Amino acid sequence: MSDILDPVLARIDADLPAALDRLMELLRIPSISTDPEYGAECARAADWLVADLQSLGFDAASRPTPGHPMVVGHGGTGGRHLLFYGHYDVQPVDPLSLWGRDPFDPVVEDTPRGRVIRARGSSDDKGQLMTFIEACRAWKAVHGTLPGKLTVFLEGEEESSSPSLIPFMKDNAAELSADLALICDTGLYGDDTPAISTQLRGLAKAEFTLHAATRDLHSGAYGGLARNPIHVLTRILSGLHDDTGRVMVPGFYDDVAELPDTLRQQWQGLAFDHAKYLGDVGLSVPAGEQDRTPLEMLWSRPTAEVNGVWGGYNGAGFKTVLPAEAHAKVSFRLVSQQDPDKIVAAFQAWAEAQLPADCRIEWHDVGGSPASVMSVADPAFEAARQALTDEWGRPAAFVGVGGSIPIAGYFKTYLGMDAMLIGFARDDDQIHSPNEKYDLTSFHKGIRSWARILARIAGDRG
Repeated sequence: MSDILDPVLARIDADLPAALDRLMELLRIPSISTDPEYGAECARAADWLVADLQSLGFDAASRPTPGHPMVVGHGGTGGRHLLFYGHYDVQPVDPLSLWGRDPFDPVVEDTPRGRVIRARGSSDDKGQLMTFIEACRAWKAVHGTLPGKLTVFLEGEEESSSPSLIPFMKDNAAELSADLALICDTGLYGDDTPAISTQLRGLAKAEFTLHAATRDLHSGAYGGLARNPIHVLTRILSGLHDDTGRVMVPGFYDDVAELPDTLRQQWQGLAFDHAKYLGDVGLSVPAGEQDRTPLEMLWSRPTAEVNGVWGGYNGAGFKTVLPAEAHAKVSFRLVSQQDPDKIVAAFQAWAEAQLPADCRIEWHDVGGSPASVMSVADPAFEAARQALTDEWGRPAAFVGVGGSIPIAGYFKTYLGMDAMLIGFARDDDQIHSPNEKYDLTSFHKGIRSWARILARIAGDRG
């Protein structure tokens, strides 16, 4: 394989300045998907990517949606069909006053930890998606062909809840279906350990209002006699967990699988420093299930969290009332085969069963998405892990993701394919925040990493 791969890696190294110039050009386009004023800029970013893909031999086009365009490109032949997903839209830049420079005037800066690309979208996700495209460019320049049968699928609404994504995938399922999806919207483990995310927690959520009296009541006239909905609400919420951190909603753990021993051992080998992780935010003691390791709590165990509670008078001073209603937002991180609809229904039934007389619950904003668990039995996962190990000089790890990346689940649900999540962001990239950056090393080695991965799993070489 070295006679095929080595000249591609050499080309990537030699072409890095030009690759950086191309990324800078894309970063200058303010493709903010949440703000209608930037609709034309989102379309311009899509057109820029279409032209770039076409220059590499992809049959690419900007495809209309009710929102911002999708970019779809097909190219190459032979071997396993791979679909690569990224997104070209970016977060808003507010507050602008906290940026050290114009967020859409990208620059390479020297920092104590190395050189970084400073701009909105540099890490999330333009820098990441361009690592894959640049790997394809180097391959085409050296071998005259793309490394295998590839589909590139780039979204323009990821930062605004992807309203057009599922309808587009359903309408174009035959075209978008492939053997395996590749997603670049993730990062390294720590600063230098490459990682493949193989399981992501899902999400279920419910907001509710607990009603009691028909109006706010004077606490002197009614206190001690009338029901206080804040008392009822807090009692219900305090019962979500037992003293060991276990969630008390009936049936909550019915569809939760145990972590395989091989994966548990690999995670233990990562030497996760939970004391530092908590210490960085002013905490010290893990508060989850006490019979689980910290990484299990973060990556492979479900949670129940209270995200907001309010009611009564919240202004300056005192207003001695018994409020007529109290409110809460509750969310659940899901794992394995947990069904978000089933979990929310179980929580609703559990909460309503605890209501005393004169109280009722009104539910709002209920929904969710399931967890995603990839089959690492697919030889492509181990091949990609070895490719990353070769490039970074450190054993790559199969890791979990505590948060949710819905696109991975959508690929499974609507297109019937697993996804391999590989990215090169670092925890300090400040995505969604002022002064976002992407390490130049991540960009360079990210390109080289994709070239190595494609050499192992694309075409007829894998």
